[in-house]
Formats: sequence, C-alpha cells, structure tokens
Amino acid sequence: MRAGERAYATLLDEIQSGTLSPGMVLGEVEQATRLGVSRTPLREALRRLASDGLVVQTSPRVTVVAGIDVDDIRALFELRRALETEAARLAAVRAERRIFAALAREFADVDTVDADTYYSLISRFDAAIDTAVDNAYLAGALRSVRTHLVRVRRMARDNPQRLTASASEHELIARAIAAGEPDLAAHATHVHLHNAVSTILEALTEEHS
Repeated sequence: MRAGERAYATLLDEIQSGTLSPGMVLGEVEQATRLGVSRTPLREALRRLASDGLVVQTSPRVTVVAGIDVDDIRALFELRRALETEAARLAAVRAERRIFAALAREFADVDTVDADTYYSLISRFDAAIDTAVDNAYLAGALRSVRTHLVRVRRMARDNPQRLTASASEHELIARAIAAGEPDLAAHATHVHLHNAVSTILEALTEEHS
C-alpha cells in the first residue's frame, strides 16, 4: 500500500471511530511524523478526506476534522433515503434471489448484542445490494454516504433494542428483495431509515440535554 493510501486509511478510521474528534487540528508536521510518512503523501490523504467532507482546510496550513451536527445528520439521511430506497427497488428486480434469502436468514438469527458482528453483516448486505444493482454511479454515491454514516452511528450510543429492531427491519428488506417485490423492498427500506434517524437524533438530544 502506498504511503498516501496508508495515511488516508489510518486517518479515515480515526475520524470515523472518534479518535480524531470534530474540530481537532491536523498539523502537517505532527501527523506526518505520527503516521511515519512524508508531508507529500500526508497532503494527498488530507485532500482525499477534504473531498469526502471529513476534514476542512481553514487556512493554507491548518486542517481540522469536520464537525457534524443535527442538521448535517438530517441532510445525510435525506440523501440516504433517496439512494437506498431506489437501490432496494432495483435490487428486487435484478438480484440473485438466493443471496438475499440467505441474508434474511442471517438477520433472523443474528446476535445484536455483538455490535461488531452485526455491523459486519450490515456491510455484507450493503455489498450485496451494490452488486445486485450494478450501477457504478449509484454505488459511488452510496459509498460516500456510508463513509459519513459510520461517524453518525458512533456518535450515538449503542442501543441494544434498536439493534434488534434494525435486524428485523433488514430481514424484511432482504426477504422482499428475495421475493422480487420492489415496492415492498423500497417501503421497508424507507421505514428502516425513518426509525434509524429518529433513534440517532433522540440519542444525541439526550446526550446534550
């Protein structure tokens, strides 16, 4: 892996996990030394993160981790709703049905107490959607949304009850796709996203109250 790729991957993970918090200054010299790269690949990584919307250059020499607030989250989910409902609709028409039937069974049996395993299953579900839709433009837009979504999920505290409900919602989406029911798949996705953003916003409101 090239130095710029390595620096980008490390910084992306640290921003998404919250290790690098919103507003934190990313000094070139400090970060290059910490990551063991020269300043040129570091700048390449910072440019990519800026393109992702994860960092902001406040001056020629100062880059900070971008903040994210309630309005950002609402806007993110507006875009996510438009993209994911259409992706589910298309997947129900184009997908290899047995793949989603198998995913539905996994969602029915998943142990949501283990959040890491649950989110790994979510990632496989998302990848299956992308493969089924087979649209590079839509997949690219979804990839950008998911980059920010990781941050949002970690900003809100884990809620076991919500994870259990989310698993059931994903099971319904997967079963609708497996059955070749595009309208049901789109509607189930819409309901899931409504519930998801409501839970996240409630958690953040409680956190700041």
